[in-house]
Amino acid sequence: MKMNVTHRVFVAILAANAIIVLCMFLLMQWSMNRGFLKYVNQLEQNRMDRLAVKLGRAYGTGNGWESLRKTPDEIARLISETVAEDSTQPLSSVVANELKRDSLNHPEPSPLRRYFRLERRIVVLNARREQIFGTSNPSDIETFKPIDFNGKVVGYLGLLPSKFLSDIHQLRFVKEQKLVFAFVALLMLLVAAAIALPLARRLVRPLRKLAAATSHLSSGRYDIRVPVESDDEFGHLSRDFNALALSLDKNEQARRQFVADISHELRTPLAILGGEIEAIQDGVQDLSYESISSLQVEVFRINRLVDDLYQLALSDVGALAYRKSEVNLSEILTESINRVRPKFAENKVSLHVDVPQGAVPVYADAERLAQLFGNLLENSQKYTDTGGALDVTLESANGGVIVDFKDSAPGVSEEERGKLFDRLYRVEASRCRATGGAGLGLAICRNIVEAHEGAIEAFPSPLGGVWIRITLPLAESHR
Repeated sequence: MKMNVTHRVFVAILAANAIIVLCMFLLMQWSMNRGFLKYVNQLEQNRMDRLAVKLGRAYGTGNGWESLRKTPDEIARLISETVAEDSTQPLSSVVANELKRDSLNHPEPSPLRRYFRLERRIVVLNARREQIFGTSNPSDIETFKPIDFNGKVVGYLGLLPSKFLSDIHQLRFVKEQKLVFAFVALLMLLVAAAIALPLARRLVRPLRKLAAATSHLSSGRYDIRVPVESDDEFGHLSRDFNALALSLDKNEQARRQFVADISHELRTPLAILGGEIEAIQDGVQDLSYESISSLQVEVFRINRLVDDLYQLALSDVGALAYRKSEVNLSEILTESINRVRPKFAENKVSLHVDVPQGAVPVYADAERLAQLFGNLLENSQKYTDTGGALDVTLESANGGVIVDFKDSAPGVSEEERGKLFDRLYRVEASRCRATGGAGLGLAICRNIVEAHEGAIEAFPSPLGGVWIRITLPLAESHR
């Protein structure tokens, strides 16, 4: 069964908490066993201090260690008394009799003997460190307590530390504590599960909103926006989504405007062609050189528009072929200007050129640069008022070359200047009259410049029109 994101986050949080609780449970178990065993050993060491005093008294009361060696039950009695001192209930006669009956020579102690395993780990040595009592190996005991009588050391008492709990009360206490730990761990897991589910839902909520907004966006609702409720990764993702939706919305509006403009541009020459052909067919207009020339002009306009669209489409997909080599930018610009001089003179637009005579080497495609300059010069020639001017300059600076085209009125507004190079934008102002195209030339220019690792910008011209600045890098060998 597939889980949604909320359930996955819930399982991840719960699993992380379960691992933490399990580790804490195991650590507490280990700490409990180790700490309680250490406590028991410390308690038994305290018993040894009291037992050493009693053994010293027993040594003086009897005939030394010989009498105690012959009566090991007496040492067992002293041990049982010492143990009983730590208990709230005194030893019964049954226990005492059992201890006396169960001597250290028995290979298997009785059940009550197992309860008092303490004496099995006790070793008593005389002053010469000879073993008097006990079955444990003295070499296994690290520290011996001296047994004094009248200020003289008469023996030594040692206890082998317990490596595990054996007392039934101790085991019961540890078992109860472990049950408490297990209950606490289970309670912590239930609390974690109760917190994890609403937390998972809260964490996934922004993602759900983004998913719903993305679904609307994919269906064409580009006006959809998501609220930015935080400054984390979800907040950044929401901002990026809103920026994407805004960009798609603008592109859609530009596409519709572009389609409308292209339809208008195609409809006008087609209407003229259709009207003139119909007039010739009806005999209203004679088939003459002038009528054929008029038809040819409209065909040329349609052909130019279709060619611009084709060039723009190739440029958008990167299919334009660029054959780059080291060329002289000054020579290409001069040739482009010379080709359009007659048209500028015909429109009575003065042309001022400041291009250095020497070589300005750039690594570029000469044909594409000629197309770039041709488009810009043609725009200035068409959209500059009669009696205006165009200044063209070229200069080298900071490892690059700058080409400026500054024409006279009419100009464009600041808002429209920022959109001049958009592929789907057409200026609806005095610079776009019937003599103009569909506004595709500058979009092609931008693609050509960017393909040469350059930049193209538009500024207000000091002559009253538009100032187009192109920046291209110099050839590598001349930087």
